[in-house]
Amino acid sequence: MSSAETEMEHLTSGASNRIIPLLKALRASLIFVYTFFLSFLFFILPRRRRLSSAAGPPSPKKHLRQRWLVREEEDTFRRRALAQDYLGMGRDEGSYRWSTSIFYGVRNKALFCRSWFPVSEDVKGILIIIHGLNEHSGRYAEFARQLTSCNFAVYAMDWIGHGGSDGLHGYVPSLDHVVADTGAFLEKIRSENPGIPCFLFGHSTGGAVVLKAASHPHIEVMVEGIILTSPALRVKPAHPIVGAVAPIFSLVAPRFQFKGANKRGIPVSRDPAALLAKYSDPLVYTGPIRVRTGHEILRISSYLMRNFNSVTVPFFVLHGTADKVTDPLASQDLYDRAASKFKDIKLYDGFLHDLLFEPEREEIAQDIINWMEKKLFTI
Repeated sequence: MSSAETEMEHLTSGASNRIIPLLKALRASLIFVYTFFLSFLFFILPRRRRLSSAAGPPSPKKHLRQRWLVREEEDTFRRRALAQDYLGMGRDEGSYRWSTSIFYGVRNKALFCRSWFPVSEDVKGILIIIHGLNEHSGRYAEFARQLTSCNFAVYAMDWIGHGGSDGLHGYVPSLDHVVADTGAFLEKIRSENPGIPCFLFGHSTGGAVVLKAASHPHIEVMVEGIILTSPALRVKPAHPIVGAVAPIFSLVAPRFQFKGANKRGIPVSRDPAALLAKYSDPLVYTGPIRVRTGHEILRISSYLMRNFNSVTVPFFVLHGTADKVTDPLASQDLYDRAASKFKDIKLYDGFLHDLLFEPEREEIAQDIINWMEKKLFTI
């Protein structure tokens, strides 16, 4: 094992080269076995007994589930109110217009969305932001303002379970659903802005989502290109057995959490103020990753690694060489193996994971703007 791998920290935000070790301790293993055993007993109960229980008063299990659903709904409303009033959304209104909205995804879940438009009517392109795991779209307001100053419009969508969107906070039942929501959101934006070129942007696990979305021909034809910052492309379990049992346990106990939250936060930026802002943000999920979410990251990463050679969409991938969350060498592999005719890569020496929150964020944002303008010039 290389020194880079031994320094990799556990996942609390973004994806990691080492997903939280699901079976790290014997106690965790026993909990899983116990959960599986209880679930098995439930499914083999005689149908007559289940029907008789349903006819009587609500069972303690059903009552507990109802209470849990109420708490989840209350938390969603709380997060949506915070997202609506997120600090910084309305500053410098003279140079751009901003708004929020609700978009119903492919599974009819309410997804919280934002948009920023330059005051000028001359919009040269649209960038659609898909944020990373555990964060939310409001964090990209400064980036959006820089884009609008160059006459790019910006849209952003909170995933299911993130920001102001429906779902248990930090829980992702399927990244394929996020991929499908991304495609539907893109289609809606194009219908509302006919004739304006669109780009997709994804950070970390959001980068994996964007890359997989662009692998679908009907989505690829709708974009001029994609931008990936610190994409989660080579995510490995801590031990081979974790990858073997993850599909089973993600079905049996998908919301189960295995490890306490990293209270200090993963070092994702060299800017102390940016780190403090991230890990004190109530819309950023800092709890332990859930089983299903971890399995989904492993699954999408495995799919993408097997299909680098079939990537044909124009792309620009950016990565910090000192990233301790996702692997910069995987971004290099993507660039080397992709069949795309229009592709670029930029590795930032010594930079960490959250590139748009590094001290050099404005220069990095300008690199992205320059790439989009170069792509538009080639159309």
